[in-house]
This record gives sequence, C-alpha cells and structure tokens, in this order.
Amino acid sequence: MAEAAPTSDPIAPVEQDDTKQAESVEKKNARSPSDFLRNVLGRPVRVKLNSGVEYRGILACLDGFMNIAMEQTEEYNVDGQLRAKYGDCFIRGNNVLFISAQSNRR
Repeated sequence: MAEAAPTSDPIAPVEQDDTKQAESVEKKNARSPSDFLRNVLGRPVRVKLNSGVEYRGILACLDGFMNIAMEQTEEYNVDGQLRAKYGDCFIRGNNVLFISAQSNRR
C-alpha cells in the first residue's frame, strides 16, 4: 500500500502564524495584578468590600494578604452615600472584593 501524501492547506500555516503573533502581542500588553497594584500605589483608588461598602482614598500600602492601608479615606454605604471621612484607614484583606483605580478624586 502506498501512503497518501499529506494534503497541504495553504491557509493553515498563515492562521497559525497569525495566532502566534496575536498571542505575542497580548502577552506584551498584558498586565498582571501585581503590576496594577504597583502602579496605583500613592494614587486614588476605590476599594469595594464583600458587604458592598466602598472606600475611596489614596492607596498607601498593601501586603500579600491584600491588607490595605489608605489615606484621606471616605467611606460610602451600599447606596453610594458618604458615610464618614477618615485620615487613615486599614482594611483587612479577606473583606476586599476589588480594588479599582480612580480616575479623579471626588
């Protein structure tokens, strides 16, 4: 029996090359959470807790457990109303739902 020659599909190599190029571009543009946190240190952030309460202020520091220290902090209730203002604020990491960069201080 003669072996059948593999059929060559001229489109397949091009698609593979395009996929590799797209993956390469994505990796260059990808930012890890650690990169994001390094970039927002000393800048205004929003921190939302699992309870729905939100804190807005300057991110002073955080650790590997996501424990957060903030300055010039404002606390907002679940309805979005300002509840209190603090000079410094410490938030335990297991309560944090997310941290978001704030475009401008309100």
